[in-house]
Amino acid sequence: MVTPTGFLRLAAARKKEKTIFKETYTEGAFKITRPVYLTSSGEAYGYVMNPGGGYVDGDSYRIAIVLEEEAEVLLTTQSSTKIYKTRTTPAIQDMEIHLKKGSLFEYLPDPVIAYQHACFKQNLIVQMEKGASLVCCDIFTPGWAPDGTLFRYDLLQSKMEVYLEKQLILFDHIKLEPDEDMTGIGYMEGYTHFGTMITIDGRVNKDFLEELHALYEPLSELRIGVSMLAVPGFALRVLANSTQAIEHIQGITHELIRKKILGKEPVFLRKY
Repeated sequence: MVTPTGFLRLAAARKKEKTIFKETYTEGAFKITRPVYLTSSGEAYGYVMNPGGGYVDGDSYRIAIVLEEEAEVLLTTQSSTKIYKTRTTPAIQDMEIHLKKGSLFEYLPDPVIAYQHACFKQNLIVQMEKGASLVCCDIFTPGWAPDGTLFRYDLLQSKMEVYLEKQLILFDHIKLEPDEDMTGIGYMEGYTHFGTMITIDGRVNKDFLEELHALYEPLSELRIGVSMLAVPGFALRVLANSTQAIEHIQGITHELIRKKILGKEPVFLRKY
């Protein structure tokens, strides 16, 4: 078995009024902070760090997370994930998340920035018990190239499988492989940046989606799509021309989720 470039294992449990990190283990180019508490709800916040500075040819990363019953964790990254030239072997990141009854996992990483000839594959598997909640985001950004053009990366691919009580309820596959039609209709449609947010929670309903639509209505310069999932939950897609525009959409959406669905106060993930 090939030793991963970075490995992170985290187990969290509810202890009285707050969530604690019951177990943390890191190896290689992954580190994680001790839990911090930014709100009064007892939710634990963790920042994942990569001291290596970026992913290069042949890198592989693994993340394994277990949340015990009623545990609440928000995980983010210290900074953006930079994918450099990977001409021979793609950089790969595998995540496996287990959420027990009543737990809440919010995964809000900084953007993935893919530079010239970058090739990145991400695989995420989530195993949920009934009553668990999930909020998961991604942003894909084209990085700088010597000739100043965009879409110089070779591949950005993300697969997400979500199981509820061991039954597959969601399969999401994003594949950005630039060619001459990258900006055309049915692909990026003139935009350069792509964002997604998947939320699974039994309290999501049509009234909440109507609030989201009203929230997005003034933002006509962006391409925004939001769809109800049968789980229940919803999927949000955003096309924009800057990272900040997508971060804004995901931020106001997350704030509404916390207020109307989770019954929690907004949170500011200050990093600089």
